[in-house]
Amino acid sequence: MLGFVPPLPQQPGRPPSSGHMIVCGDDALARRLAVELRFIYGERVTLLLPPGRDANNPETPLTQRGRAAALFGRMSAAMNRAGNGSGATGGSGATGSGDTNAGVEAVRIMEAPEPSDDVLEEAGIDRAAALALVYDDDERNIRAALTARRLNPRLRLVIRLYNRKLGQHLEELLDQAAAVAMPGIDPALLDASTTVLSDADTAAPALAATALTGSSKIIQAEGLLLRAAERPPPRPGEHADPGLCTLALLSSTTNDPAGAEGSDTSGDEAPQLLPDERAVADATGRGTVVLEAISRADPARPATRMGGRGAPLAQIFSRRLRWSALGFALAAVALVIASLLTTEDTALHSAYLTVLDLLGMNDPAEGASAARQIIQILSGIAGLLLLPLLIAAVLEAFGTLRTASSLRRPPRGLGGHVVLLGLGKIGTRVLVRLRELDIPVVVVEEDPEARGIPLARSLHVPTVIGDVTQEGVLEAAKIYRARALLALTSIDTTNLEAALYARSVKPDLRVALRLYDDEFATAVYRTLRTAHPQALTRSRSVSHLAAPSFAVAMMGRQILGAVPVERKVMLFAALEVAGHPQLEGHTVEQAFRAGAWRVLAIDATPPADRNPDLAALPPFDPEGDTAPPPSGLVWDLHPGYVLRAQDRVVIAATRRGLAELLRRQRSAVPGR
Repeated sequence: MLGFVPPLPQQPGRPPSSGHMIVCGDDALARRLAVELRFIYGERVTLLLPPGRDANNPETPLTQRGRAAALFGRMSAAMNRAGNGSGATGGSGATGSGDTNAGVEAVRIMEAPEPSDDVLEEAGIDRAAALALVYDDDERNIRAALTARRLNPRLRLVIRLYNRKLGQHLEELLDQAAAVAMPGIDPALLDASTTVLSDADTAAPALAATALTGSSKIIQAEGLLLRAAERPPPRPGEHADPGLCTLALLSSTTNDPAGAEGSDTSGDEAPQLLPDERAVADATGRGTVVLEAISRADPARPATRMGGRGAPLAQIFSRRLRWSALGFALAAVALVIASLLTTEDTALHSAYLTVLDLLGMNDPAEGASAARQIIQILSGIAGLLLLPLLIAAVLEAFGTLRTASSLRRPPRGLGGHVVLLGLGKIGTRVLVRLRELDIPVVVVEEDPEARGIPLARSLHVPTVIGDVTQEGVLEAAKIYRARALLALTSIDTTNLEAALYARSVKPDLRVALRLYDDEFATAVYRTLRTAHPQALTRSRSVSHLAAPSFAVAMMGRQILGAVPVERKVMLFAALEVAGHPQLEGHTVEQAFRAGAWRVLAIDATPPADRNPDLAALPPFDPEGDTAPPPSGLVWDLHPGYVLRAQDRVVIAATRRGLAELLRRQRSAVPGR
């Protein structure tokens, strides 16, 4: 499948020049990030990998170095094909012909078990511009970050952490250390000194959205929500709503609603990002991704409660016991009414005597009427039924409390839910996202000690413990009544096997697979589409979704979000117009470059009052009388507005388009 892999030139004895970037990691994200920096941004990269085989894929015959070399070889071949092509800007998102990485050395690969002082010094940490620590282990990333900050206080750090709260504290600590080591540092440079990201948080919204038909992706900017909605191909005679603007043309058409699920290497079958008006007009009958609506995020809105602390009666006592208790209560009421009708007692006294008879506490009615004696006998018989009812209630309540910490089983009548395979880092974040959307979920996990099991237990999410490749496990998750399957384990073959088996049970099931390799994903997609033409199949790569965010952070910027378009990625970012000749002095219409970038909004806030992080909500007291501060972002732009140097814009860009903007800004700054 990988084909011929050209050997990479290794230069172990030659130290890297200054200004290079170092990537340290042990999984697919490290390799993807190195590819992004080398082939998209044209940076000199040193990749530090652990020796031996890939821990996440022990069955593969390739070592970490071999897998990286294979990925670089395929990317280099794709670059050569693009350079020898026409250089059109169409759907590939290329910004020109030729190799944009001419003169840039190949990636330097090093192997070491740990990023120790000696290893980092050999990698040129003292002369590096940025360091990415993307190990799967948070503790290893923290140790390496502290070491790197001590060796080079001016180094830009990008750290991968799953723990969000710990990441915030670590970012503040490392920035404080940089400020102490460099008195008088520019605050703007300090803001980009340390960036903590999570690949799980980056990829989870996109993965959760694949389970929904016609789903939308949300990007937040200064308290506003950008909604990128996927529109299916219009039916004959219908016209698709263009929204505010068309962000992408999908490969799906009216005649082929499934599309080609194209990637960067799919050629003409790939989706077309940021098309111009002519391309949109000519693409009648194609699916689109549009900027649909912009609404304000409400910080005062309480978070959706996904699990309650209380235990309702329906969860403590079974339905059979509840019906029995109701029958006993109705019998007691009937006895009270009968006593009231046959005697001259008041209603209160009749009820009192009936309760005493039920509990066997009343004296025998020897001198009473026959009706009273019959009622007492019936009350005694009913009282005999009360004892087993009370015993059953106690036993059920005890059993419920004893198993309150256990996992919930899928209920019998469940339907229209999403079956989620895998509760690792990615699956756990996707579970949270699905529950925030109030989507019913059934989880399948092989390891009872997996990371997300406590969360599933606290949210009362039905969970099936078992190997998904074994017969009967998916049936226990009610796959035959599910709306979608999300296969998010870290093993591609397991995800594929689960998808194939699920399709054999329910042929029209919507399936989303987590697949790493684009070529493998394309082959899987074509096979599944041929076998099940009426069912939708989607595949996503977590490292492919997360790598652009880490790469932009290493360039000293922060993206607002990444939206997957089939197996390609479109980025939303905030940029200062100053230093970008492609934007400064041009109108909004002139600054638009099809297949590269589009200006969506302008921040009209004065530079001194701007929020440095557009992705954060503006601070205000939600319990106070004052309304939240108005956003300075202007979305309804006139095409003739001339962009000024002091403006800050929000753009939608392809990976290569954003790389060109950042690369040209870097070359325009002397001494950098």
